[in-house]
Amino acid sequence: MPAGLAPPAGGPATQGDPTVGAFFDVDNTIIRGASAFHLAVGLYRRGFFRWWDIITFAVHQSRYLMFGENKEQIDEVRERALEIMEGHSVAEVVAIAEDVYDEVLCLRIFPGTQKLLDEHIAAGHQVWLVTATPVEIGELIARRLGVTGAIGTIAEHRNGFYTGRLVGDMLHGKAKASAVQAIAERDGIDLSRSYAYGDSAHDVSILSKVGNPCAINPDARLRRHAREVGWPIREFRGKRRAARRGVNAASLAGLVWAASLVVRAIRRGSRS
Repeated sequence: MPAGLAPPAGGPATQGDPTVGAFFDVDNTIIRGASAFHLAVGLYRRGFFRWWDIITFAVHQSRYLMFGENKEQIDEVRERALEIMEGHSVAEVVAIAEDVYDEVLCLRIFPGTQKLLDEHIAAGHQVWLVTATPVEIGELIARRLGVTGAIGTIAEHRNGFYTGRLVGDMLHGKAKASAVQAIAERDGIDLSRSYAYGDSAHDVSILSKVGNPCAINPDARLRRHAREVGWPIREFRGKRRAARRGVNAASLAGLVWAASLVVRAIRRGSRS
């Protein structure tokens, strides 16, 4: 489908065709906020992080909810997270992520995006999550959602333990588009008939790869670009004014929550 034309109004139309793919960003597209932040809180509770790390991550989460992605902030958080993960086992982190999904992430899935996922699954399409989040976390979410698989950032590990380094670069921006192209070539997916969904201007690269792009809960830059090229826009956060109030409230709540965890930890430490 040429750029500027919307996909069929009723959603995925091709039935039972695995040569059609649907590629979903995760954070703010499927799940409200940054999934890695909630994982960080779960890891903090188990002693992975210092109190200052979780406060820093909470501030970045608040900025992300209010203003969208910022590559410099993402790189800063990534570097610190890699340092913290060094020496920890992959199995341990995945087990914690399972708990975080059950406790938090499953409750933060946008119903509108869930409906789109279900439609693609019912249509027999290959459904892939494409995320900068570590691939183990992306694959966990993919399993829980019942989709084909996930492409994510690969944190190096040896003998089952993280080394604190990446394999390649973080899966972000153009790297996402390259990964989608590789999956399409490997699995025989026709990108001209496929779908992609994202919330950030950094997702333009994967949205431009397919015949049926769609902006979901877009940040200001993606919203502007989508309108310029004629891509459909889906808003699953409710009315924009209410959404802004909700985002601010969620951001404040996240900071208060993180601060309360720190206070409780300090109190426990003082009593021991």
